[in-house]
Amino acid sequence: MNAITRLPFLGNLEQGADDPFHIPEREGERRRYRTIWISDIHLGTRGCNATMLIDFLDSVDSETIYLVGDIIDGWRLKKRFYWPQAHNDVVWRIMKRAKRGTRVVYIPGNHDEMFRQFTGMNFGGVEIRRKAIHVTADGRKLLVLHGDEFDTIMLAHRWLAFVGDAAYTLMMRLNVVVNAVRQRMGLPYWSLSKMAKHKVKNAVEFISKFEDVVAHEAATRGVDGVVCGHIHNAEMRQIAGVDYYNDGDWVEGCTALVEHFDGRMEVLHWADEIAARAAKEAARDSSRLAA
Repeated sequence: MNAITRLPFLGNLEQGADDPFHIPEREGERRRYRTIWISDIHLGTRGCNATMLIDFLDSVDSETIYLVGDIIDGWRLKKRFYWPQAHNDVVWRIMKRAKRGTRVVYIPGNHDEMFRQFTGMNFGGVEIRRKAIHVTADGRKLLVLHGDEFDTIMLAHRWLAFVGDAAYTLMMRLNVVVNAVRQRMGLPYWSLSKMAKHKVKNAVEFISKFEDVVAHEAATRGVDGVVCGHIHNAEMRQIAGVDYYNDGDWVEGCTALVEHFDGRMEVLHWADEIAARAAKEAARDSSRLAA
């Protein structure tokens, strides 16, 4: 049994179970948006801020939600299975959105590429697509895709992407083994780790141009803009006449991209939203005590 088939929500989906929330869904009024984009959640890893994402999902609603890749981290799950209840709660909240009429479009990324084989299919109301075209309320066409297609590490050095995901100590251990073999062969010392770091440095230099490359691709496809994830860096800017949007991630930045009903776009920084809410509640409590 592989790591993916062990995911608990899959069995519940097959059995048609009711919503098994561990963290109860918060009731009350929610902020409404026309569209929401989120990506790079990395469910199945300890770095995933699932609790903060649950707070976000319980605070907002939309007509459409795009899951722009790396929702589940298949790479990490293959190495070590980790799936706390909060991660299940995230999945069930999304499934519940689809059940009550929200259009949910899932565009798998490189870490959840195992779901790309289901492109064109629909699971529990969730549409799986390789890419999508979104038309905003003000009539702009946006290309929506994860973004790993433009990552030279993934395209030219796929092995390095997986090695880079492992601990640096593993690289150092491999370095010892490689040089032991080279010594027996009469070859001089050669640093595997130094070579890998050099390759990664070159890749980082390319990724710094990631936004320009993605915007150029959008322009060649005749769209007005592009929405992506992948690099964990929320951004909104215009590049050579193309609207570039990155919805960020839920590991470090905890951000989402939203479209208002007039077509206006905004990046929500949810950690700041929670802090502002807490400050407001604290001020309210202080006023009550003073009265």
